Amino acid sequence: MQSYAGFFRRLVASIIDIFIIILLMAFIQFVTGIREEIFYYVLIILFSLSYFAYQESSVYQETVGKQAMNIIITDLDGRRISFACATKRFMVKVLASLPFFAGFLPVFINKNRQGIHDKIAKTLVIVRED
Repeated sequence: MQSYAGFFRRLVASIIDIFIIILLMAFIQFVTGIREEIFYYVLIILFSLSYFAYQESSVYQETVGKQAMNIIITDLDGRRISFACATKRFMVKVLASLPFFAGFLPVFINKNRQGIHDKIAKTLVIVRED
């Protein structure tokens, strides 16, 4: 039986991923010298989208943070998600975080531990079976 990843496991995975993105973007900013330009903010969004969508739709089904927390992303049938699905999930996750992270509250009460972004993208976050 599959075990759904809870809020705190998912939170730690997100913190790890965000830390990696911040480090990489700081490096890019240092190398290129881009500061406070709209291009830099667009680059952050595109890089973040690529980071999450590519890794979550890969054969590993996880980002670096999710790997550290032993969780993966699947569709509702337990299969690997497509890049388009991972992109949709990322975009909705960004929107779900805007009103004080309210889109993540259903993780506490939903039997499948799905946030709004998981419901819309039709995905599950489960603990990887080793």
